[in-house]
Amino acid sequence: MSIPKKDRVYANRNVHLGAINWIGFDMDYTLAVYRQDAMDALSVRLTAERLVGRGYPDFLLGLHFDTQFPIRGLLVDKHLGNILKLDRHKAVHLGFHGTRQLSKSELLSLYHHQKLRPESARFHWIDTLFALCEVTSYAAIISALEERNHPFDPQQLFIDVRSAIDQAHADGSVYRNVTSDLERYVERDPALPKTLHKLRSAGKRLFVLTNSPYHYTDTIMSYLLGADKAHYQHWTQYFDVIVCASKKPLWFRNYQPSEAVPFMQRSADLPREAPASAVHNGGFERGTIYEGGCLQTFEARLQIAGPQVLYVGDHIYGDILRSKKDTNWRTALIVQELDQEIRALQATDALRIRRRQLAEARPFFEDELRYYAAEFKRVARHHGPHTLDEKLTREGAKSHIDRVRQELQNLETEYEQLEAEINKEFHPYWGSLLKEMNGLSIFGQQVDLYADIYMRRVSCLGVYSPTQFFRSPHDLMPHEI
Repeated sequence: MSIPKKDRVYANRNVHLGAINWIGFDMDYTLAVYRQDAMDALSVRLTAERLVGRGYPDFLLGLHFDTQFPIRGLLVDKHLGNILKLDRHKAVHLGFHGTRQLSKSELLSLYHHQKLRPESARFHWIDTLFALCEVTSYAAIISALEERNHPFDPQQLFIDVRSAIDQAHADGSVYRNVTSDLERYVERDPALPKTLHKLRSAGKRLFVLTNSPYHYTDTIMSYLLGADKAHYQHWTQYFDVIVCASKKPLWFRNYQPSEAVPFMQRSADLPREAPASAVHNGGFERGTIYEGGCLQTFEARLQIAGPQVLYVGDHIYGDILRSKKDTNWRTALIVQELDQEIRALQATDALRIRRRQLAEARPFFEDELRYYAAEFKRVARHHGPHTLDEKLTREGAKSHIDRVRQELQNLETEYEQLEAEINKEFHPYWGSLLKEMNGLSIFGQQVDLYADIYMRRVSCLGVYSPTQFFRSPHDLMPHEI
C-alpha cells in the first residue's frame, strides 16, 4: 500500500537504515511536537510583560499579533526593522516592515543595489520553530509603536525582544506554563512509542541528546511515552543513552583532549531541578541520566564511528549543520511544516501546471519578438526611398512587434496572478517554506545541503522497514532538463 506523501521520508542523499546502528534524537520540536500557535502566543505574552517591565509602554500588554505571520528561514534586518525572505542566491523578493508588506520598489532600493551579507551583525536568521515567536513579537511591536508614533530603535528593540524571551525561559516561566497544561502545548503522537519500539526491536540502539534540562525533559517525555505501557514501563527504557542540558551546538565542537567537556551523572536522590554534579568517567548505563559532555567522549565511550549514527533533529544549525560539519553522522531533519507544504502542492496542482505552461511559452514569444525586431531594423537600415514591399514589411513587423509585446504583457500579468494565488495556498504572507520564485528558498537550500533525509515527524520512520534504503532522486542541471 502506498504511503501518503505527508508521511513519507524524503532523501537528499542515499541513507541505508540497515547500516545504521545508533539513532539519536533531539527532544524539543523533534520527539516533542509542540502546538505552535499556543507556544508562540505564550511566548509573545511573556515577552510583552517583560518589555513593559523594562520601561516599554503599557499598551504592549494588549498587543495584537498573528502567530501565523512568521515561517522559518526569514532574515531580520535589525537596523531597519524589516523581515525578509531570501532565495538560495541571497536575493530578497519578499519582505515586511513590521507587519506591513514592503513594495517591490522599496525592496529594490533597500536591498538590490549592494551585496546583501546575511552573516553580518546587522541581520539575524530565524531558522527554528522555537524562534518564530521572536518574529511574531518583533513585527507586531514595531507596528504597534509606529501606529502610536512612539519612538524606538529597531536594533535595540530586537535585542530587548530576544532578551525578554531568553529571560522567560531562564526564570522557568515557559517551562511552568507548558508543564502545567501539557495537552494545550504538546501534541501526543500515538505512533511515536511504536516507532521507537520497532527500531529497538530491529537491533537499533537509541539515544536522546537535548539541550533541555532534566526536569523538563522528564515531564515531556513521560507525557509522550509514559502512557503506553505496552512496550516499556518508563520512558527512559526506550533509550540506551540519555543526555540532557547538552549545550548544542557546542556539544558537536572538536575540542582538544584537555578541553573536552565531561559528562555529569545524575544521582537518584538529586532534586529534579538541580543540575547533575557527579563527573562520570565510565561507560553509559541504560536508564541513567547524563548531562553535558561532548561528541569526542560520546563516540569514544560507545566505540562508534560517524556513519553508523543517524541523528534526528529540527534545528538546521544546532542539530543538523553542526553534526554534518563536525561529524560523519548521518542527518535527518524534522520539517513539521511539511504536511502543509504537501497539502498546498496538491491543492495548486492545476495552477502550477498552467504556470509552467506560461513559463515554457515565454521563450517562444521572446524569439518571435526578436525576429520581428530584426526585420524592422533591417528595413529601417535601408538608405534612400523604400519600395512598397519594404514599407509593408516594416509596417507588418511593427504590427507583429506590438502584438507580441501585448501577448507577453498578458502572459506576465497572468503569471503574476497565478504566482500570488499559489503562494497564498502555501502561506498567507510568505508563500512556500522551501521555495522562492522559481528555485529554492535559502531555508530550502539549507535542507538540501545539510539534511540527508527529512520528514515531518519522527513517527514517519515507523512506516518503513528498519533496513529501508532511502534513495535520493537524480539531480538535474538546467541543460539536462
